[in-house]
Amino acid sequence: MSDIWAVIPVKEFNGAKHRLSGLLSPPERRLLAEIMLTDMLDAVAGSRLLAGVMIVTLDPHATALGKKIGARIVTEGARDGHTGSVNVGRRLLAGEGRSGMITMPGDIPATRASEIDAVLSAHRAAPSFTISPAHDDLGSNAVGCSPPESVPLRFGDNSYFPHLDAARLQGIEPTVIRQPGIAMDIDHPVDLALFLRLPQSAGTRTRTLLEELGVPALLAERGIT
Repeated sequence: MSDIWAVIPVKEFNGAKHRLSGLLSPPERRLLAEIMLTDMLDAVAGSRLLAGVMIVTLDPHATALGKKIGARIVTEGARDGHTGSVNVGRRLLAGEGRSGMITMPGDIPATRASEIDAVLSAHRAAPSFTISPAHDDLGSNAVGCSPPESVPLRFGDNSYFPHLDAARLQGIEPTVIRQPGIAMDIDHPVDLALFLRLPQSAGTRTRTLLEELGVPALLAERGIT
């Protein structure tokens, strides 16, 4: 039985996705962030290989969504940024003697449970480090560590290759596994166009919302395809 927990940092939704502000209003961006997290948590809940889920957040809606899938809610570090939130989560897991953790953001709504299980299946025995990068090979969209604090993590706009280097500095050869849904994080308008072209976006709540908001037409008007 796996003893690997998912750690999911979720910022408060007010002001979410400001880089989409030229396309969507603040209430629309908030709703999009909430819906993307809902899709992502559906995938997490469907994983057969996770031992548990921890959500680091102070947002009441994210807390409610997490409780629906039986997640453990942690508020400590929730305003310390992505890296700070993840580090609090994995420090707690390490203190409890958990064997490993995988962290993913809440804005990868095309993720499937089978993709999460594929990443966990590729994860080797400790000490080990597994990473599934963003579509642009800049971001680190799923990162697995065994034990939980085996490799220093620092997230940002360009974290993928630095994370590979960080693992090697710890004497761990990283395992890289690419998954189309995990790779598709949404920050910029062009990401929305890529998401809408992704076959597995079909059937997600996020795609339904984007179509209801008229996003495909808005992107076309701006020449973003």
